[in-house]
Amino acid sequence: MKPSELAPPKAANLFHKATQLIQEIHGVCRFPINVDEMAKGAAELFQWKDPITDIIPVSLDGFEGMLAGNDERSKWMIAYNDSLTSNGRIRFTKAHELGHYMLHRDRQERFMCSKEDMLAWDEGKNIEAEADKFASHLLMPIDDFRQQFNGDINFDVFSHCADRYQVSLTAAILKWLSYTEEKAVLIVSKDGYMDWASSSNAAKKSGAYFKTKGNVIEVPEGTLASSTDIQEDRNGRGVPARKWFEHADSNADLTEMKIFSKQYDCTMTVLLLPKFLDCWKPKEWD
Repeated sequence: MKPSELAPPKAANLFHKATQLIQEIHGVCRFPINVDEMAKGAAELFQWKDPITDIIPVSLDGFEGMLAGNDERSKWMIAYNDSLTSNGRIRFTKAHELGHYMLHRDRQERFMCSKEDMLAWDEGKNIEAEADKFASHLLMPIDDFRQQFNGDINFDVFSHCADRYQVSLTAAILKWLSYTEEKAVLIVSKDGYMDWASSSNAAKKSGAYFKTKGNVIEVPEGTLASSTDIQEDRNGRGVPARKWFEHADSNADLTEMKIFSKQYDCTMTVLLLPKFLDCWKPKEWD
């Protein structure tokens, strides 16, 4: 089986079949996934002759992680930035690089991945998006992830998922956005400006998204995200939809929830829009 013959979900699922077997035999907990064990055992599992032999922290200026082969590509190393302090980010970075090993190592001998590459989930079929999707399916398999959402959507359930799978809160929310039928938007902002944002497919189709790449977008006034008095609202509250989307129905409210991270000095906001809400600019007719 060649790397190029694997799709991200299928590659991750092959690992999960192995872990489920181990769980049944030894009665061990399935989660969180042991990424190091999977990475070093991948070559034996798939009968490849070029194993991952090392997983180490190194100084990588400007990069979160790296997958590198030796000159003959007979063995590989996963490295992650030694400045990373979040266990969740370290685990996702390792899983991302394992994704490159599983899917792309026949294309090049070295992969240098930035923080932005770890957020490329919805950017099509480029190799970084594929590595992100692999990491997502490996660490948070969809069947189990869906079972964690049985009621209200709020930061408590996202935090529960982050703890269960030992990933970052950001990764847990992005996983939910990747499949939910809700119209939802995640926004990360600093000093009153959006750093980046991601929308569910349903939200995109209704015009609820922000083009943050290459643009400077200010957080709208009158929103929870812009308030310096409210550091956290984990369950959310009603906010006029037009505060965020100028073309939305003037009578419609959306639910905005917010937390502030002291560790990363940023505000994380999740918007839940009503299913009927449309945010596109009205067409002008002659």
